Amino acid sequence: MTEVVSNISPPPGSVATVSDAPPIHYMVKIELFSSLGKNAVETYESGVFEAGGYKWKLVLYPNGNKSNNVNDYISLYLAMVDASSLPRGWEVNVIFRLFLLDQTKDSYLVIQDAAGKERRFHGLKLECGFDQFIKLSTFNDARYGFVLEDTCVLGAEVFVCGERSRGKGEVLSMKKDPTASEYAWKIVNFSELDEKRQESQIFSTGDHQWKMVLYPKGKGLGMGTHLSLYLALDLATLPAGCRVYADYTLRLVDQVYSRNYNYYRKGRSWFGASSSESGWSSYISLSFHQSYTYLVVKDICIIEAEVM
Repeated sequence: MTEVVSNISPPPGSVATVSDAPPIHYMVKIELFSSLGKNAVETYESGVFEAGGYKWKLVLYPNGNKSNNVNDYISLYLAMVDASSLPRGWEVNVIFRLFLLDQTKDSYLVIQDAAGKERRFHGLKLECGFDQFIKLSTFNDARYGFVLEDTCVLGAEVFVCGERSRGKGEVLSMKKDPTASEYAWKIVNFSELDEKRQESQIFSTGDHQWKMVLYPKGKGLGMGTHLSLYLALDLATLPAGCRVYADYTLRLVDQVYSRNYNYYRKGRSWFGASSSESGWSSYISLSFHQSYTYLVVKDICIIEAEVM
């Protein structure tokens, strides 16, 4: 049985009813409730529960949500959990009811939005509820039985009305002070390499992994005349739909004169699923080891990548 409450003022835009039935999705019992305020516990989050195919929790402010300038009230909210696993642009419409047990009458005060209003949860709004769930003076009034032996019981029911993706979007995130990482690739028996694609081992820079790609006899416009050299992003470490912008240097290391005569080229590019490699098809002439004898020593060539 459910009846409208006339002697308790509900939060703005909501209605208060009394129900004999407990909440079907979650209940939380708080013992020594007054100790929350005495110990300056500003907020309490319940355990996680499932409803409508999603995960939720209750967020309680025992003395009001001060960030919203709430005083003299208990603030209570429903919050979505684990939203990071949802697809980009997700949106969930929900009708929910929040409960407070009258332990004397064994009935529940139920607060919900008026006229069955739906609340919309999305990536920028994971929490909805009531700043003024119940006035503290009413909550502590012995006539209602909301607090008995310093214990109260709260609950929630959550009904998902609809869900959809709002379409595509993106986030551009920049590194304020990016740092560069270096990796050296030592290639032995360099003169014996054929035209096959050669790859360095994977190395890490920031949150991503990279490798160098070498075509010893050239590729594309450099085929047969130049060595082709590229930096490649390992797509296995890149979330779907994302791209990475990087400054990079690929250099042939001077092995004789303490790097005074390194041969290098600098580049910058966006890396992603549609273009995971960037570099030069005509990086250096195939006869470079004859002109620059310090770059290939004892048939060993060392190629370094510096990525930021």
